[in-house]
Amino acid sequence: MSETEVVTEPRPLLLSDGRPAAAAWSLDPGMLHLNHGSFGAVPLIAQQRQHELRDEMERAPVVWFPGLPARIAATRGEIARFLHVDAQDLALVPNASAGASAVYAALTAHPGGDIVVTDHGYGAVTMGAERLARGWGRRVRTARVPLTADADQAYRAVMSEVDNRVALVVLDQITSATARELPVEQVGAELARRNITLLVDGAHSPGILASPLEGLVCDAWVGNLHKWGCAPRGTAALVARGPLREHLHPLIDSWSATEAFPHRFDQQGTVDATGPLAAPVALDFIDRTWGWETGRRYMDELADYGARVIGSAFAGSAGPTESVDVGMPVPGMRLVRLPEGLGRTRIAADALRDRATAELGVEAAFTSFDGIGYLRLSAHVYNTPADYDRFADFCVPALHEWARQARMRS
Repeated sequence: MSETEVVTEPRPLLLSDGRPAAAAWSLDPGMLHLNHGSFGAVPLIAQQRQHELRDEMERAPVVWFPGLPARIAATRGEIARFLHVDAQDLALVPNASAGASAVYAALTAHPGGDIVVTDHGYGAVTMGAERLARGWGRRVRTARVPLTADADQAYRAVMSEVDNRVALVVLDQITSATARELPVEQVGAELARRNITLLVDGAHSPGILASPLEGLVCDAWVGNLHKWGCAPRGTAALVARGPLREHLHPLIDSWSATEAFPHRFDQQGTVDATGPLAAPVALDFIDRTWGWETGRRYMDELADYGARVIGSAFAGSAGPTESVDVGMPVPGMRLVRLPEGLGRTRIAADALRDRATAELGVEAAFTSFDGIGYLRLSAHVYNTPADYDRFADFCVPALHEWARQARMRS
């Protein structure tokens, strides 16, 4: 960042009583929390609702579990309204990976062809695709999408791997490691024309995108509510609108197994469903306190601020900002390139995450793509500009030193 460039500092969001937004969460104030996108953070009001529901469950389990399917169905309706989809198209699953696994299980019994994924795909979901391909006796093709690719370039990169031998495409709506969108609407329209199944991994989409399924044609979509939606963990949506839905079953067979989709997902033995039941409280809290549109705008401005401040710190006061050119940037998420020697692989990036937590007291996401390490910023309403200033002042020098040591060892 040049001396003349001014970085606009977003005004932190406050609660209605004037307290900082973070007061509505139970996050440790002694740590920096800059990685909302991995595991989320549940506001106190939703935690309290989940505690109340668990107390109710434990007071009378024989009353609780028989009545659970009706309560789950009602909750599905509330989550469907948040996502702007029909409740009859939406099933609740523990997380996006579980939803993807349900899709793979539905496809296992039918002979298939090759599967196309991208080099931005989430590891666990890609592993499931590889397992399915092995069962089919086919292979997984990886479409290489440059980080800088715009929508048309990314579309061409994905479709270059699609021919008449392909039966399934698995595509991230928002990529985890690289914090970018992929052109799921454009790809989905063409795959529908060719009658090729599309699974969209929208793990990061609920909350960060206002209406993630609008204009999207796909056979199945999965998205986590515990990330930007701030719901208790174990809350995710599986949306299916086409013929595939009739073959989708929960990973646990229970007494609703013979019912139609999505009702067969409403009962899964003695699974603790208090997280999903408390999810609407978290969604409503954000909406009532600030409004989702205001919250998204703040998160985006804050992520931009953080990337500029931290990027400048990495580059040095006399150097240019270490900005990363992402072809389809995501609201509320940014990448900052790490110094040479840090986070070159997923394993190295995970080790860096753990070391930063232990030695620097920061919860941050370190990722890797194409042999380059990145800091992935994912802001939420409880974050403030001071969080990123603190990282720049305190953590960046340590990371520079760690990079220097890594280069000396290599």
